[in-house]
Amino acid sequence: MIRADLTDIPTYVPGKNLGDALKLSSNEVAFPPLPAAVSAITEAATGANRYPDMGAVELRGVLADHLELTPEQITVGCGSSALCQQLVQATCAAGDEVIFPWRSFEAYPIFARVAGATAVPIPLLPDTQGHDLEGMLDAITDRTRLIFLCNPNNPSGTTFTEEQFEAFMQRVPADVVVGLDEAYFEFNRAEDSPVSTEAVQRYPNVIGLRTFSKAYGLAGVRVGYAFGNPELIGAMNKVAIPFAVSSLAQAAAIASLNAADELLERTEEVVTERERVAQVVGAAPSQANFVWLPGEGAAELAGRLAEHGVVIRAFPEGARITVTNAAETDRLIRAWEAVHHG
Repeated sequence: MIRADLTDIPTYVPGKNLGDALKLSSNEVAFPPLPAAVSAITEAATGANRYPDMGAVELRGVLADHLELTPEQITVGCGSSALCQQLVQATCAAGDEVIFPWRSFEAYPIFARVAGATAVPIPLLPDTQGHDLEGMLDAITDRTRLIFLCNPNNPSGTTFTEEQFEAFMQRVPADVVVGLDEAYFEFNRAEDSPVSTEAVQRYPNVIGLRTFSKAYGLAGVRVGYAFGNPELIGAMNKVAIPFAVSSLAQAAAIASLNAADELLERTEEVVTERERVAQVVGAAPSQANFVWLPGEGAAELAGRLAEHGVVIRAFPEGARITVTNAAETDRLIRAWEAVHHG
């Protein structure tokens, strides 16, 4: 009854949530949605008896103005994770290959294997925890159809430079699609980092991917967007689930895009707290809303912090700690000091 190969495909594991504990395991923001978004959701709810606009015409129009692209270059989905999956489905057949950094977004290998493609993980550089772009280039074969780049990378928070990206793209075959995943774009303060809205204008094989789940605080309504070559965008639309993005999500996204000043204020607080958390826990600089502690012992650290009411995310390669606001940072620091100096 069930596909035999699904037995070996891992199930996506979300961050833990332990009752009243401080949840710093899912890279959520502590702020509620922007006030304008809450009002838009409330108003849109009165029409919930009707199907949403499947083409998201109004939202794509607002995004086009925001990104300085055309609506035909943009699609929306049920979070950028759904769009990552659509990109795999639109580019890969059974036996094709998907290259991605590792550790990175946990769903990349899952999406590849569900589509019948071969997942090709390339380990992060051990000294910087950044993308091994040279290793990714070396892994390209005649079966490679898609490469994911995660910038800033989840969970390491590292970025690559515009110069590195350009050198990389010069060596990527024109028929290999590059998905530039910028889920944490709004937290990135690296001035030399590539920007996908510019990259898609230069390279017809680049697709940018962003989300409203992180900085915009709309993780619970599920809406993200992808942009690039209209031909690729059209292919992604062909494999989309009909009516996947609700009317509430579309309304909230539109309202959020029109509240840029409030968004900047919120992300600046996260950036400030990011530096404070990194200093306390001894983490390397990050360009996302989390810090990364590579190495063994992550599960033990997570267990000890949980005993003091703080939940973080442990991976085999290290521990990731979400950064939110000043009050939650204070609580994290108290738990950290209790674990290490108590």
